[in-house]
Amino acid sequence: MKQVAQNYRSGELLVLDAPAPACRPGGVLVRTSYSLISTGTELMKVSEARMSLLGKARARPDQVRKLMDSVAQQGPVAAYKKAINRLDSYTPLGYSLCGVVVEVGAGAEEFSVGDVVAAAGNEFALHAEVNWVPTNLCVRVPDGVEPQHAAFATVGAIAMQGVRRAEVQLGETACVVGLGLVGQLVVRLLVAAGVRVVGVDTVEDRCQMAVKAGAIACAGPDAEGAAHIEQVLLAATGGLGADHVFLAAGGSSNGPVELAARLARDRARVVDIGKTRLDLPWNDYYEKELDVRFSRSYGPGRYDDRYELDGIDYPAGYVRWTERRNLECFVDLIAAESLDVSSLVSGVHPVTEATEVYEQLRTGALHGVGFLLEYPSPAAAHVASEPAARTLTRTPAAVSHPRPASGPTVRLGFIGAGNYASSMLLPHLAKDPGATLATVATTRALSAVNAQRKFGFATVTTDSEVVLDDPTIDAVVVATRHHSHADFVCRALERGKAVFVEKPLALSEAELDRVVETVERTGNDRLMVGFNRRFAPLFTQMQRRFGPVDAPVIARYLVNAGRLEAGSWYLDQGLEGSRFLGEGGHFIDTLGAWIGHPPVEVDARQTPGGADLQVSLRFADGSLGTISYVTGGDSRFPKETFDVTGGGRNARLDNFTRATVWSRDGKDVKRALGGQDKGQRAQLAAFVEAVRAGSPMPIDAGSLVATTRATIATEQSLVSGQRVML
Repeated sequence: MKQVAQNYRSGELLVLDAPAPACRPGGVLVRTSYSLISTGTELMKVSEARMSLLGKARARPDQVRKLMDSVAQQGPVAAYKKAINRLDSYTPLGYSLCGVVVEVGAGAEEFSVGDVVAAAGNEFALHAEVNWVPTNLCVRVPDGVEPQHAAFATVGAIAMQGVRRAEVQLGETACVVGLGLVGQLVVRLLVAAGVRVVGVDTVEDRCQMAVKAGAIACAGPDAEGAAHIEQVLLAATGGLGADHVFLAAGGSSNGPVELAARLARDRARVVDIGKTRLDLPWNDYYEKELDVRFSRSYGPGRYDDRYELDGIDYPAGYVRWTERRNLECFVDLIAAESLDVSSLVSGVHPVTEATEVYEQLRTGALHGVGFLLEYPSPAAAHVASEPAARTLTRTPAAVSHPRPASGPTVRLGFIGAGNYASSMLLPHLAKDPGATLATVATTRALSAVNAQRKFGFATVTTDSEVVLDDPTIDAVVVATRHHSHADFVCRALERGKAVFVEKPLALSEAELDRVVETVERTGNDRLMVGFNRRFAPLFTQMQRRFGPVDAPVIARYLVNAGRLEAGSWYLDQGLEGSRFLGEGGHFIDTLGAWIGHPPVEVDARQTPGGADLQVSLRFADGSLGTISYVTGGDSRFPKETFDVTGGGRNARLDNFTRATVWSRDGKDVKRALGGQDKGQRAQLAAFVEAVRAGSPMPIDAGSLVATTRATIATEQSLVSGQRVML
């Protein structure tokens, strides 16, 4: 399928071929008829992408702060590679479309194949021929509404939410500052609600468009125009001024917020819908006691994964107008002919011309506010539900490593290619002469396309079965979210594949038992979990320098995990398990690798609220280990500190950048000259070689199970308040 994408590092914007997404539960697969270009939000994103790295940093200081934290924890080299990997990727554009349902997922049976729908979401309603859309971001389009007009629904919902935030009443007066696409829709909604409207914009054509839509007056923001609008408002309100001012403008000027104070009446409401500068002139806003409000996107439910992804609606008695109900209301107003958007359609272009359209919009060669991309008709398009549409096979322009003449390479299939896989796994495998990257399967099409472009996969798909069922693939790498790991591992083992799965192997005893049962039933124990720290060069060197110890040791592991960002998928503990359950296996495995014996007892305690915890482990030889997993430390403090005491010796590993051993011979310090190395490269090389040679896996299967069982036991101990014997 065709999809519009942009490389945020280079600014390149193009229409590329991508596999169609698979239909997942909780949503529908939609073949797009028209998608709307947001001449505000999207062009701002396009402009940012064309900036230099310094310009991007100035535009996104929040991302710069995150980068500096990463530098402090991971070092400049690793932080730079991670940042560039994110920047140098194709990202999607678009968030408002109209199309036809071609497949219905489980739990979305309220829709039927053939339904015409309007869809929303900057991760779902993309400029692409086919999109998967969750139910709460999708509404049926009433009969009689043109698909071109229904494609405005998402932007219409943004404008509608802004109007709702103002709590307008019949007969009031409002001023709309900024008459772009959102501003024009705000004008139309206010007029439909019986509100007298004036408008302000620097573009005369937009002012005239708003007047034709029912505004009583519009003018520019210059001195003469502002004075005219002020006079009109005072005359219309008996000298009071505007009851509401809507800021629908963008840019760095503080003019809109200053103009709002001038035009607003005493105790009026000022609603910010766009992304404009808001240096409030204190005296002006204080003297009128203006009520400043923000309007967040399409309405309640936005940015709430439980609403958008899980389909959990808010009861209408508590939240009357959610983002989905706003979408429904907008298309209903069009159907009732209470709202006209036909005059906003400034141009319709084939999706194949998207690159030229964006460039003409950026340079100002195209004039107008509403531009639509049109997609092939059903007769010309591939049927989205056909498996072939979800897989693309092509010969890469440049293969990273030719097949060596000495023998066959290990053909790898990837399931999942997110940021971790793309920055920590694939760069190493692409350079390994013993590995061939055959097929990558991802939920989002562009993730697969990015992986192919960067690392040379021959085939990309959104169907994981393509990887699992391919008889030419020797090993499957599972790099998906935690809740899916155990299932993918079992399915791959059952098909006779060797499996490398990122931690954790399982989230529960039941999942772990299923993995063990699958290994026993199939006889396939070719399993590896991404416990990479035991392969870190400084760790293995430190272990050799420390030497063997006949008596038990005491080992301590401090993890300065830091706080999670709001919206992180780690916070969905009902699906993904706790944060420690997902990550703690790393640290338990590292302790076990040093001690050389499995854990036999676990005792865990946590602080009130469960943010921080301490895990005490006893190992089979009597060694003791503690893991302090904390979230309240400074982000610049090193993330991981490991130290061990025993046999008259001490050793300390500081964040995989420095390793020190104290012994009778003195103090011996080694540093990582090439930057932090947590062992991913060595781990993957060992796995590939084991698959190629048919030799034992780098970590014994029993050790993988023991580590996973101990990690799960940590959760059990926290719940029961008792130690758990393994």
